[in-house]
Amino acid sequence: MLSGLNHLTLAVRDVERSLEFYRQTLGFHLHARWQQGAYLTLGELWLCLSLDDTRAACAPRDYTHYAFSITSADFPAMVERLQQAGVRQWKSNRSEGESLYFLDPDGHQLEIHSGDLASRLAACRAAPYQGMAFSEDLK
Repeated sequence: MLSGLNHLTLAVRDVERSLEFYRQTLGFHLHARWQQGAYLTLGELWLCLSLDDTRAACAPRDYTHYAFSITSADFPAMVERLQQAGVRQWKSNRSEGESLYFLDPDGHQLEIHSGDLASRLAACRAAPYQGMAFSEDLK
C-alpha cells in the first residue's frame, strides 16, 4: 500500500543556480550535493534536484504545480522576498486561501499557499465548484 509522497525530483539545467534558489529564496535545507544534483528537505518534503540537459527552457504550461505551505502571517514577507528575487508569476489566485503562483529558475510551476485541505473543503461547501460532490454524498 502507498503511504504518501516519498520524494519529488525536479530536472534542472544548472544545479548551482537551483540550489541557490531553493536554499536562499525558499529556505530548503541541503543534505547532500554532487556534480549532477542535490538532496534537500523542507519539513517532511524530500526534494532531489537532478541535472538534465534536456530540460526545456520554456516548458509547455498546464496546471501541474507544486505548492508549499505557509502561514498567513508569513505570507506577505515571503511574497516580498520572492518579488525581490525576481520570480515570474504564472497564474493569479482565484481560490480559497492566500496563494502566489511563481516559476523557479527552470520554469517549474510552484505555489506558496496559506490554506489547507480542511479550509479548502469548507470554502467549497460554502460555494461548490460546478458539479462538485463531497465524500459523504458519494456513498
